[in-house]
Amino acid sequence: MPATILIVDDERGQREILQTILEAERYETATAAGGQEALALLDEREFDVILTDLKMQGMSGMELLERLLAADPQQCIIMMTAHGTVDSAVEAMKKGAFDYLEKPLERDTLLLTLRRAVERVRLLKENRALHKKLEETGAIPDIIGEHPKMKEVFRIVTKIAPTASTVLIQGESGTGKELVASAIHEGSPRADKPFFAINCAAIPETLMESELFGHEKGAFTGASSREIGIFEAANGGTVFLDEIGEMSVAMQAKLLRAIQAKEIRRVGGKVNIPVDVRIVSATNRDLEAEIRKGTFREDLFYRLNVIRISLPPLRERGSDIAALTDFFVGKYRGDTGVKGLSRAALKLLMNYNWPGNVRQLESVIERGILMAEGELIEPGDLPAEIGEGVSPGGGLPFELPADGIQFEELEKNLIIKAMERAGGVIAKAAPLLGMSYKTLQYRLEKFGIARDQGQ
Repeated sequence: MPATILIVDDERGQREILQTILEAERYETATAAGGQEALALLDEREFDVILTDLKMQGMSGMELLERLLAADPQQCIIMMTAHGTVDSAVEAMKKGAFDYLEKPLERDTLLLTLRRAVERVRLLKENRALHKKLEETGAIPDIIGEHPKMKEVFRIVTKIAPTASTVLIQGESGTGKELVASAIHEGSPRADKPFFAINCAAIPETLMESELFGHEKGAFTGASSREIGIFEAANGGTVFLDEIGEMSVAMQAKLLRAIQAKEIRRVGGKVNIPVDVRIVSATNRDLEAEIRKGTFREDLFYRLNVIRISLPPLRERGSDIAALTDFFVGKYRGDTGVKGLSRAALKLLMNYNWPGNVRQLESVIERGILMAEGELIEPGDLPAEIGEGVSPGGGLPFELPADGIQFEELEKNLIIKAMERAGGVIAKAAPLLGMSYKTLQYRLEKFGIARDQGQ
């Protein structure tokens, strides 16, 4: 759908020229001879961008700007100004105008400015749509999960995304920490600004400072030119520092200063450069334990840990495995004809411990699709380790202790574990234990296990 532009100018010739240029570029246009006429049109329909002259008979462009932004602070307005009134145009930008163009207008400059404006409007619309989706569904795009622990993650992300607070995401490798960080950025007012992710464990310590803050020419051997770092490149946006626990203590001190002062200094530079970035960090380590060992700065921890989000491992949200499996089958099947998993294969997935979490499950499904001979992925199409929890003869996957076991206690613990995997749903937990719905219901009552005990 083409972008809609409202042209406001009291000179008929100027309106017609602009309309001809913009419609040739496939913009949908409308014109108004003054501020009052523009307001009347805006009562009837919305426009993506308003292109208005500054000096007009009757209502001035400045007054029109103020009235429009009072009604909708996100309305995109471009001012047109004659030579000698640039100061007024700058004042308009301070009040909220997107940009200004100096007359006589240059066609290329006009079109470039409009493309930037339309892109900004598109991003704002996507941001609004994301907020609406989060509010309506309580879900995050690209993250699958109906387990109560995941719903709590969605709730926190929805709540804190519009703020400027730093966020610390904790979770094992493969649980989707970067997806959550990206969702926080997309749900924030910074969504139209850059999002940069860096894995602190993958960057050598000697290059980390340059990677984050940039360097000047000649700062070190091989620095043949000035390079800006991630903080400068992401100005106005979000920086995601994955595996923050791997960062050296010396680099932690420099990061802390950048966060506190909101400025950085390039390696080899002498000038402090202001930066405005939101920090989202992630770790699979226990940072409180690292603080006690002296390998992580306590003051930096408190700066990063304003909001904490804990991502559950896949083994604690077994009720999501079937939905995740369907998602990955849809993602990778292409024209292979594979429609899903057999019951036996799905049962193996439900019983597996998933040390690599969602990332490992995705890899397993991709492999299964490539190996499948028919419409369904069978147990033989899965990696060998997936079936290691069940021995060929159906025996125990562990050795019987020398001093024996308390059978009822073992049964109770197995039921609790199954209910946890099934998110407290009896109908999902019963097949994991090889029981009927009624049998499991009886066992729950017998052992006094509440349905929500595993949640």
